[in-house]
Amino acid sequence: MSRQLADASASAETTTETVLEAEKASFLKQPKAVWATALAAVFAFMGIGLVDPILPAIAKNLEASTSEVSLLFTSYFLVTAIAMLISGFVSSRIGGKKTLLIGLAIIVVFASLSGLSGSVEQLVGFRAGWGLGNALFVATALAVIVGVASGGTGTAIILYEAALGLGISLGPLLGALLGGWQWRAPFFGTAVLMAAAFIALLALLPKTAAPAKKSRLRDPLLALGHRGLRTTAASALFYNYGFFTILAFTPFILGMDAYGIGAVFFGWGVAVAMFSVFVAPVLQKRFGAVKVLTGTLAALMLDLIGLGVAAGHSVTAVVVLVIAAGALLGINNTVYTELAMGVSDSPRPVASAGYNFVRWMGGALAPFAAAQLGEHFGPQVPFFAGAAAMVIAILVAFGGRGYLISHEPHLV
Repeated sequence: MSRQLADASASAETTTETVLEAEKASFLKQPKAVWATALAAVFAFMGIGLVDPILPAIAKNLEASTSEVSLLFTSYFLVTAIAMLISGFVSSRIGGKKTLLIGLAIIVVFASLSGLSGSVEQLVGFRAGWGLGNALFVATALAVIVGVASGGTGTAIILYEAALGLGISLGPLLGALLGGWQWRAPFFGTAVLMAAAFIALLALLPKTAAPAKKSRLRDPLLALGHRGLRTTAASALFYNYGFFTILAFTPFILGMDAYGIGAVFFGWGVAVAMFSVFVAPVLQKRFGAVKVLTGTLAALMLDLIGLGVAAGHSVTAVVVLVIAAGALLGINNTVYTELAMGVSDSPRPVASAGYNFVRWMGGALAPFAAAQLGEHFGPQVPFFAGAAAMVIAILVAFGGRGYLISHEPHLV
């Protein structure tokens, strides 16, 4: 009997190694269309952190307060969230490729206009238009990558998260390199990159037919009626509040120039990318999505408390904690995305739209709320508020754990 158990164990280990090797091979061997879409996604996600290094310069040159400058994030993510509800409606009628190209074209136009802004009000408005293009592109890109990637949904999501992490890390770097010269330059640089992505997709991505069943405008909201998806989205909303508190408010307390801020958030972005691609899948298979999610949310809560204690006292501690937060954020990004894609019975584009509508609201609220708290109560309070949001995110995930556990990856 013991011999049989040993043989079974060895067989299971061999099977696991074979599956992992196959997944690794499929990750690298992708059609050109996948790499073109992923590259375009990298450029699109660069727009999120692009303005980070130049926030103080924008405030100075446009004579704006911290709260006013924070609206660059709020308008961007608010429009992104609302536009998620129409992304499926559009793509199901004209196809994924046309939707991606329209999204990229909109970003090119509004990124260029952002560089021409003469006031903070104009810049906030142009960032809102940028958010519309971002929503059309981002929501559709995930569905397109899932549809054309080899290796299954898990491989496609890792590719998508790799693009997200790389874009988030390169955005601050580009913003610093160009912004150190002139604060308007990063916007024009992004417009050029998105135009290049437009050309690449036009040439390499095959025509994608519209789905047989057209999505209705209300479908993403109806999808949120599923408790599993609703739990994932609600928890992600509070998680994103903490995420964008770090991203949008920290530049104002570092006391660095564009190059310094860019270097800090480049390190942060590299941590996001590395841990989302290489660490999150391993942890999920070993411990399960819910345990990993609640554990990293708890660690992020402690990180935010540490940032609150260090704010205004130790720049070195703030830098270390920001980069450490990147590792935790990278893990959570992958876990949340995989849960959102598999926890409900709705089509993936519909589930993605509903999930992103809710979670990006956290990105819209956090920058302005953090700036207001910082201006009125001191630089420590925004981070403590972010830590409180992590507690709520944990409670929401724990409350719906029964729905989430049933969709976890198989444990190794």
